[in-house]
Amino acid sequence: MEAMTARPVWRKSSYSSSQGDHCVELADLGETVGIRDSKDPNGPNGPKLTITRDSLCVLMADLKR
Repeated sequence: MEAMTARPVWRKSSYSSSQGDHCVELADLGETVGIRDSKDPNGPNGPKLTITRDSLCVLMADLKR
């Protein structure tokens, strides 16, 4: 697995509120996608979840149902 040399760019949905609270943010981490809660991006409960792109597609399809 390759280490990331640049800091990830975190993005949230354009449907999120302008205040940015209560949002889920995603970042391209190369072979995986990072997922974090915008309320606590760097704290002890900050970004902890990474999943493969295929798993993200399955998750999004399930959420849409």
